[in-house]
Amino acid sequence: MNPNLVLPVGTQVVSRVEIKNSADELLCLRGAVGVVVKAPTDNSHAYRVRLPNSVEVTLYRHEFSIRRHFQTEGLQQVGDIQSDLNLYDYVIYRCIVGSRAFGLDNDNSDIDRRGIYLPPASIHWSLYGIPEQLENKEAQECYWELQKFLIMALKANPNVLECLYTPLVETATPLAEELLALREIFLSQLVYQTYNGYVMSQFKKMEQDLRTKGEIRLKHAMHLIRLLLSGITILKEGFVPVKVEEYRQQLLAIRGGEMPWEEVNAWRLTLHQKFDAALSTTSLPERPDYEKANTFLLKARQTMVKDEG
Repeated sequence: MNPNLVLPVGTQVVSRVEIKNSADELLCLRGAVGVVVKAPTDNSHAYRVRLPNSVEVTLYRHEFSIRRHFQTEGLQQVGDIQSDLNLYDYVIYRCIVGSRAFGLDNDNSDIDRRGIYLPPASIHWSLYGIPEQLENKEAQECYWELQKFLIMALKANPNVLECLYTPLVETATPLAEELLALREIFLSQLVYQTYNGYVMSQFKKMEQDLRTKGEIRLKHAMHLIRLLLSGITILKEGFVPVKVEEYRQQLLAIRGGEMPWEEVNAWRLTLHQKFDAALSTTSLPERPDYEKANTFLLKARQTMVKDEG
């Protein structure tokens, strides 16, 4: 909340002070609820606040709080304790994904780190909860809380599946190693819907950009084609190919603008057909193994309880 922002008429507030009249009679209790009926032009002047008994009092901005903020102050203050706990210390899996993992990097490519963190049970179970992900945009890293990661993997999220199959692993605790050994349970026919749907929607946006702006993000187009190639391999061979090999030069030609858009789009349409064919013959199950994923999550949660003793 910007402390310099003038609050509009109608805002419910809570008085932080007690107000008496000249006869020493109490007009406003500390903690009383009221409504702003007249606002100043800036916060150096007072507000006019009407109380439930229709009495109006004058309050300066530092003498009251917005009611909805007042109610959560306790949670926020105690929740600040978490800032003393570095949740990055609870990362159980850290890997490199993106262009460097795909083998499509150049001298300007970032190092994209992704992974999983497993918070202490006492924090996770508390009123204040835990964030679904830890993200440091400057360092190009993001770590999902374990349950969030598993749910995304079960939905065949490409970024998460690639985390499980990247060859560039920097940190893996025994628990993470156990998850990697189970990674096939996340592969299912949902890959077809997830990958296909995303590529189709993004190509539609690119075609709009081409019409309205006359240009597209070539790197993004490259990765969409790579995604289709990956999805086909998943359905046909039962693993997620991360490092690009056979089609590397063609993909780099897209990023470098050496392949005409018509050719890129024609390749995409051909890959959609191959994706259809792969779906019709795949041996992957219709759905991932939810039960094994849940069993792993419960075991991981129990591990954190035991660690806290």
